[in-house]
Amino acid sequence: MPNDQDFIDFVIDQAQDGCELSYRHMFGGTTLYLNGKVVALICDNRLFVKPTEAGREYIGMVVEAPPYEGAKNSFLIEDEIEDAEWLTELFVITEKELPAPRPKKQRKT
Repeated sequence: MPNDQDFIDFVIDQAQDGCELSYRHMFGGTTLYLNGKVVALICDNRLFVKPTEAGREYIGMVVEAPPYEGAKNSFLIEDEIEDAEWLTELFVITEKELPAPRPKKQRKT
């Protein structure tokens, strides 16, 4: 089931100043980026944040689930999605702990 654009917009709009999220639709889901790093996925109108130790510590009681069949577990964010300040901080601390994206290979012409 594809994601509802209203839900995607809501999640993006929750990100406060200094947290400029971007997104791309990929493989039936939506990938969220912060500073070029994948920080979260939206699948079936549910938000899954990439697991990090800092994120686990910040969340406390973590609910983990795979965003799609065959995927590794991520942090499933449900009730806290309404708290813009909390969610923004989670995105920021997650991005800080993730490695820099690999440089894209140049295509041969």
